[in-house]
Amino acid sequence: MEKVLTKNIRDNREPMWIAEYEEAGGYEAVKTALQEFKPTQVAGKVKEAGLRGRGGAGFPTGVKWSFMPRFEDRPEERPAHVYLVVNADEMEPGTFKDRLLMEGDPHQLIESMIIAAYAIGADIGYVFIRGEYTECQRKLQRAIDEAMEAGYLGQDILGTGFNLKIYLHMSAGRYICGEESALLSALEGRRAVPRHKPPFPAASGLFGQPTTVNNVETLCNVPHIINNGAEWYKGLGLHKDGGTKIFGASGHVARPGLMEMPLGTKLADVLEHFGGVRHGRRLKALLPGGGSTLFLTEEHLNTPMDYEGVGAVGSRLGTATMIVMDDTTPIVGVLKNLEHFYAQESCGWCTPCRDGLPWVEHILTNLEAGLGNPGDIELLELHVKLLGPGMTFCAHAPGAMGPLDSALKYFRDELAALIPSDRDTLGLTQPANAATHS
Repeated sequence: MEKVLTKNIRDNREPMWIAEYEEAGGYEAVKTALQEFKPTQVAGKVKEAGLRGRGGAGFPTGVKWSFMPRFEDRPEERPAHVYLVVNADEMEPGTFKDRLLMEGDPHQLIESMIIAAYAIGADIGYVFIRGEYTECQRKLQRAIDEAMEAGYLGQDILGTGFNLKIYLHMSAGRYICGEESALLSALEGRRAVPRHKPPFPAASGLFGQPTTVNNVETLCNVPHIINNGAEWYKGLGLHKDGGTKIFGASGHVARPGLMEMPLGTKLADVLEHFGGVRHGRRLKALLPGGGSTLFLTEEHLNTPMDYEGVGAVGSRLGTATMIVMDDTTPIVGVLKNLEHFYAQESCGWCTPCRDGLPWVEHILTNLEAGLGNPGDIELLELHVKLLGPGMTFCAHAPGAMGPLDSALKYFRDELAALIPSDRDTLGLTQPANAATHS
């Protein structure tokens, strides 16, 4: 099994600093990209490789880069700055893959950003990193300083005329910053709420300038594509999607952690790499790619873990960091915890999300306490529709409804059994925070 993204990462997570990184082949891709290819050729190679975003959406990276305006033939029209922004906020429940890459191999991310910035014509890069990731911050800043001193950052990089500066921005923290336009608002020092689209960031992003936002893991693939070629990269995957993926597992597994495997590895094999369900118990359900993905069960163990494979069985690959539940787990408790998180993390911008999520949490809390009412299951189904895709300003509430929707499909009887047979609807009250939540 070929390791690509994690080949330099040691068990103690002490990273290679620049001299050792260069000895291992580091920054060769920067030299190749800047000295042998035009920016559009670099972007073309990434597009040809079929690299898809690893932050959860799975959008083709090369296609995203192609949306950026080009100014090579009209330098007089070039804006003051063009930005590359790395989303390192990593607030998705159960997700910790980007932390591994930043702590274990920070120079890989810096090299990736240099190549990506060159490809899209950016002269300033930001790493938008969650405030709790202090170890990542320390190691990335040292890598940035080393790269600057070595001439890989700054003015006239490698004598090519390309200029780039990279800055770290420590986030105050908010789940909604995973949405790229909300991230840009936060980076500007404003309230982290999503923006109207259009304009899209490629036209008017950070400070109104052309901007591309990419995930940490996404970018870390780029140097390897430049070094080895698109066909090599496509051959790493087991099906249509190319490359490897950092899979993760937490919850009721024998060995929680992270493992790099080919995209398309079967779910059963991924689970086996983490020791299977702990204590030899049976699998009840898992969320395959973080808290906002839809449940999978034992019947899905032969599913290829790639974008199309997981999509075909009604869920999403997401971040590919699964949350596993054994057969002793009450599903209502899982749902209550998830919906409590998403209710708290709503930015409060639109009514269905701001008021609907606390109602969902309230209903689940009552069900767990044995205080459910007849009609609660139907009311949850109604919320799935009213908070679903196209009904809210952004994807926050639809994402929160994903696990609930699938739980109603697979565990409806278990939830319905929590409603006492002698209950009426007189106890239905408004959640205390419904009017004030923001």
